[in-house]
Amino acid sequence: MDRLIYTAMSGANQVLGQQATVSQNLANTHTPGFRAAINTFRSVPLVGEGLPTRVFVADSSAGVDFTAGSMEPTGRNLDVAIDGKGWLAVQAPDGKESYTRNGGFKITSNGILQTQSGLNVIGDAGPITVPPNTEVTIAKDGTISTVPSGSKPAAVVTVGRLKLTNPPESQMVRTEDGMFRTLDGKAAPADSKVTVVSGNLESSNVSAVEAMVNMISLARQFDNQMKMLQTADNDAKAATSLLSING
Repeated sequence: MDRLIYTAMSGANQVLGQQATVSQNLANTHTPGFRAAINTFRSVPLVGEGLPTRVFVADSSAGVDFTAGSMEPTGRNLDVAIDGKGWLAVQAPDGKESYTRNGGFKITSNGILQTQSGLNVIGDAGPITVPPNTEVTIAKDGTISTVPSGSKPAAVVTVGRLKLTNPPESQMVRTEDGMFRTLDGKAAPADSKVTVVSGNLESSNVSAVEAMVNMISLARQFDNQMKMLQTADNDAKAATSLLSING
């Protein structure tokens, strides 16, 4: 059987995987702070009888586009966006430290500062608790201050400070929950150089137009791989027919 069948099959399989990645990116076009996933491929020579004229397509390690999104003003005191490089530290369900660029926060009925998905926001001393009936402000350095509703500005109380960190991007890996962790799983140290902008959220860095064009291109590539499989099958049938006649 012609090796073209196997090479076309490997190509079609990887195209399907890339379509899944692009679909995920499209689904997160409006997710604040989302980082687009990037597929990378490598060729693997097909070893066997005859000349090495064919190669398989293999999926290499998936990458991440760390390009920053744009600042989108929200006017909400509990929304913050990282200014430049850096990450916000949150507590994952397993208790370990994870990192995100999505700074849309909320306060639970118990006064715990959390992400919109329900993860505790980590401060310098662990999860941050906000007193009830207070107005919250977040400074550029991540310091969280509160003022009791109706009180004078002199009644400002500091309740904590966001843990802002900036580990090397090459040491960051995306987990299944969409958050990021360090490759060694250890907590990254706080970085005083990382700053935030209150009342803003960072947009996703996914371009919907580019992703749609990519989806169309991938669909055409998949069709080409299917045509190659059909061609190989037709050639095999024609060869079998000729051999049976000669026999």
